[in-house]
Amino acid sequence: MSFGIEAASYYVPSLYLEIKDLAEKRGIEPAKLEKGLGLHKMGFPDVHEDAATFAAEALLKLIKDYNINPKEISRIYLGTESALDAAKPTATYAMQMVEKVLANNFGERCFKNCDVVDMTFACIGAVDALHNSLDFVRVNPDKKAVVIASDYAKYELASSGEYTQGGGAVAVLVSSKPDLIEIENNWGVATESVFDFFKPRRNFNKENLTNAPENFPDKIEIFTDEPVFDGQYSNQCYQDRIREAYTHYKEITGVEKPYENWKYLIFHLPYAFHGKRVFTEIYSLENGLPYSNADEQKAVAKSEDYIKFINEKIEKSQRASSEIGNMYTASIFMALLSALQTSFNENEDLSGQEIGFLGYGSGSKSKVFAGKVSPNWKSVAEKWNLFESLKNRLAINFETYEKLHRKQMDSSVNPDYKGFGLQSVEKDNPVLIGARYYDFQ
Repeated sequence: MSFGIEAASYYVPSLYLEIKDLAEKRGIEPAKLEKGLGLHKMGFPDVHEDAATFAAEALLKLIKDYNINPKEISRIYLGTESALDAAKPTATYAMQMVEKVLANNFGERCFKNCDVVDMTFACIGAVDALHNSLDFVRVNPDKKAVVIASDYAKYELASSGEYTQGGGAVAVLVSSKPDLIEIENNWGVATESVFDFFKPRRNFNKENLTNAPENFPDKIEIFTDEPVFDGQYSNQCYQDRIREAYTHYKEITGVEKPYENWKYLIFHLPYAFHGKRVFTEIYSLENGLPYSNADEQKAVAKSEDYIKFINEKIEKSQRASSEIGNMYTASIFMALLSALQTSFNENEDLSGQEIGFLGYGSGSKSKVFAGKVSPNWKSVAEKWNLFESLKNRLAINFETYEKLHRKQMDSSVNPDYKGFGLQSVEKDNPVLIGARYYDFQ
C-alpha cells in the first residue's frame, strides 16, 4: 500500500505590490531584486486577512475542488509561525470558519470528531505536520488527514528582509490514495539549536513609555510578527542543515547521488533564487568540485553544468515564489505546485518521476525526503490554474502597502473581497465578510 498526497489546493491574497515599486522607494536598484533574487511581486494580505483566514480559504477550496466529505477527515494539522494566539491553535479558527460555510450541506460542526492542532518550527512546521500525518495514515490506512501550511512573512519597514515578504496557504489531503504524489518513508533529518531567526517577546519598562498611566505595569512584554534575524547567518544555517540532512538521507537510503534521480528539487524558498544558491555546496561535494573559498563557490554557481542543472531541476519550482514572495511554511509546498503546474501547462507527463524535497526551518532543522509522482497527477493539477490565478490579483501602490503594514486601514482594499475575515477575538471569533456560497450537490 502506498501513502502520500491525494489532493492539494492553495490560497494567495488578492493584493500585491510590485517589487520594483518597493525597490525605488527604498533606494535599491530594481534589477538587484528582480534579477539577483528572482523577486517580481509581493503578495500582501488585505485588512481582515491573516494566517487563520489563509488556512480557511485553502481548506475550503480543497474540500470544494475535490468533493471531499469533511466528516471523513480525521485530522487537520496546521504548520505556521504566524499564530493568532499563544494557546489556542490557529487551526481551530480555520476549522470553525469552514464549518460555518459547510453547515448547510454537512450539518453543524462537521469537524466535531477531527483532531486539530498547530505545529511550529519556523518554516519547516508544515513539513513536520506532513511527516506526522503520513505516519498517522500509515498506521490507519482507512483515515484521511489534511495538512495546511499557512503564514504571513512580515518584516519591519525598510529592513533588509522587507523585500522578501509574502504570504498565503497550501492545503494537502494525505491518504492511502496518493493521486498526486506517493511519499516514501525515508527522512533525512538534521537539527541544531541556533539563533538565526526568532520572534522573542520584547520587554519595555514603564519609564520608557510615553503617557503611561500610574496603574500601568512596571514592565510589559510585547510579541510582534516581525522577527529578529541575521540574514547571512541564517543562510549559512540553511546550507549547513540541508547538507547534513541530505547526507543523512543518503545513509538511510544507500543511494549514492540522490539528486540525480530527482526530476525536480523542491526547496523552502525565502526568496525565489534561494534554493539554487544554497545547493551549490551539495552539488560540489557530490561532484568532487573545489568549494573552499568564495572564488571557487562562484565558479561552481556560474558553471555551464550547474546552470543546466538549475534549468532542468529547479527553475520551474521558483516561478510562483517570484510572484508571491516568502510564504514561510507554505513556500516549499507552493514550490511543488509551481513545478507541477508548469509541467502540466507544458503537457509534460511526470508519471513515475521522483521528486526530492529539501525543507528548512530556522532555529534550526532540515528534512530531506522524496516522492514519486502518481499516474493520476494531472487530474489533481488540473484544478489549480495557479498562474492564471496570480494574474488576477489587484496591484496596490506603495502608500497603501505601508498603511496596510502599519495596520492603519479599517476596510478592505479590494472592493470585491468576499472571503473570510477575522475582526476580533471575542465570544464570536470569526465572521464572514460578504457572502459566499458553494454548491456541493
